[in-house]
Amino acid sequence: MNVAAGVAHSETLRALAPQPQARAANASARVALLGTGTVGSAVIARLAGWRGGALDGRVSLVHVANSRRAAVADAIAPEQAVAALAESTRASSLDEVASALHGDGARVVIDATASEAVAERHAQWLAQGIHVVTACKIGQGTTLARWRAIREACAYGGSGYGDSATVGAGLPLLRSLRELQAGGDRIHAIAGVLSGSLAWLFNHYDGMRPFSALVRQARDAGYTEPDPRDDLSGEDVRRKLLILARAAGVALDASEVEVASLVPPELAILSKDSVDAALPALDGPLRERYAAAYKDGAKLRFLARLERGEDGKVSAKVGLESLPGDHPLAGGAGTDNKVAIWSDRYRAQPLVIQGPGAGAEVTAAGLLDDVLRLIS
Repeated sequence: MNVAAGVAHSETLRALAPQPQARAANASARVALLGTGTVGSAVIARLAGWRGGALDGRVSLVHVANSRRAAVADAIAPEQAVAALAESTRASSLDEVASALHGDGARVVIDATASEAVAERHAQWLAQGIHVVTACKIGQGTTLARWRAIREACAYGGSGYGDSATVGAGLPLLRSLRELQAGGDRIHAIAGVLSGSLAWLFNHYDGMRPFSALVRQARDAGYTEPDPRDDLSGEDVRRKLLILARAAGVALDASEVEVASLVPPELAILSKDSVDAALPALDGPLRERYAAAYKDGAKLRFLARLERGEDGKVSAKVGLESLPGDHPLAGGAGTDNKVAIWSDRYRAQPLVIQGPGAGAEVTAAGLLDDVLRLIS
């Protein structure tokens, strides 16, 4: 960054910085929920379940929005949020989020979208002293510039970035990496199954049934994106690996991750509407990979790997691997994510973290756990 750009950036942050104001000691945290799809709806349901319990009153929902409209009030009862949004005539605007959160108590944006436009606002809100909690990987899993902007904005605004739901749907992956480093440990390698959809596919693939049929089943069950190429390409796993690497102290650029897509060129170039009929293009290559692995008593798993050598050189890759049956990452079931971490204290035998890596309910729980941590 040149001097002029640096001065301009500092002035922008200064303008966005939170202004001192009195905060009521017992005020509820004011929350804006962006996105009311599968995950956002699960967040609303979980907030409604807090009513009358020990967590009742910890947060106050004051802004709920989807891509079209928004509902804003001093307090929106979670069980009435969907109806309030449906009846609202207010157009959704990201420019109004900060003003909707104005008042006593901590301020939190929950990003339950997959929106580039929303991710672009994360650093701005953080610099204003607004906590951001997200399941969206676009913020920290794309460019180094955006990742650094988020970190700088947190420091400047005294705010927090809740990201545990971005990898592993709230499993204690990022927290474990950060706590190991805080304790003086050095991360040497990370490897894992980071995609719930790809985990399901290769936990069920037996080399007999066409792989394309399994892909259709996974898509229809909601395990993959509507266009399964989004999962099969490995790009989602690349973003998750970038987030893990950066949490482990490796400022990795997206271009430094080698991705071996499962999507053949003839399938990659098709329009979305033409994909389903062409899915059998997957069958031959996957059948051959499975047969070779089966012959060696191995299992196919779609893995992300980060390795840091003694000389400090880092390698990062994403793709299908053949693992010995007794490998720590060869097991698993359903949509489980499974991640192994090698460090100074876990050299011979890695720390392994396993659990559901997909699902609206566990993702919503991870988001709200981050909210409670940040406002405590």
